[in-house]
Amino acid sequence: MLKRNTLLSALLLSLFCSSGLARTLQQVLNDGTLRVGVALYTPWSMRNSYGELIGFEIDVAKKLAEDMEVEVEFSVHPWEQIILRLESGEIDIIAAGLSITPERALHVNFSQPYARSGTTLATNLEKTALVENLQDLNDATYTIAAVTGTVAEELVDQIFPRAQLELYENPELASAALIEGTVDAYLEDEPIPTFLALENLTKVDAPLPEPLLQTRNAFAINKGDADFIIFLNAWIVARESDTWLPAIHNYWFESLGWRRQLEAPTE
Repeated sequence: MLKRNTLLSALLLSLFCSSGLARTLQQVLNDGTLRVGVALYTPWSMRNSYGELIGFEIDVAKKLAEDMEVEVEFSVHPWEQIILRLESGEIDIIAAGLSITPERALHVNFSQPYARSGTTLATNLEKTALVENLQDLNDATYTIAAVTGTVAEELVDQIFPRAQLELYENPELASAALIEGTVDAYLEDEPIPTFLALENLTKVDAPLPEPLLQTRNAFAINKGDADFIIFLNAWIVARESDTWLPAIHNYWFESLGWRRQLEAPTE
């Protein structure tokens, strides 16, 4: 009878693990593979010239798996479906620049933040040469660009109600307008303002030390596994303390050296 019960338990465990149900931290460790869901968005996750996944979240997930002493298995998902894929048990964890919101917390458990982002300003250096503080831009003589239908559009109305708002269909058009001096400033999600300043050192600046609107990014796992959250939080604290997380974040978000990985190999 004992042997029969043992076989039944093993069968049930096998069915559980293969049925798409959420796996616990211990099950991930036992299996030896961490299944990580990502969404393609530069520079969080993208493909290099060989089709390999690279980016901030890829480095973070690889380091996490290394410290767990398991293999990492990546799968790419549409942004709007990634939480559903976690809930279905297709992946164990989301590492995709996912910002913490109350609405998302109804569906997933968040770790503490391991990265920050937000919406900030890029300015045309020549057109804003006389600007001494942020509120100087709140004047009808200045034109601020934003992309239609974004949070940035709402922020311009809230923070710079007297300024002229110029809307563009996409970041490429808004960026070009800023560089050309058609607009004086451009409100956009990071890292676009920082990259614009790095790419156009004599024309564009990203003057604010902190975003006007901050978001905090975290891992997301399925509900019900407190041990997994405790481990992730401990890992984040340790990797922030030894400066690994800040260093890797600076590489991907405060420099452009990583773009060499996107170049096609020369013969």
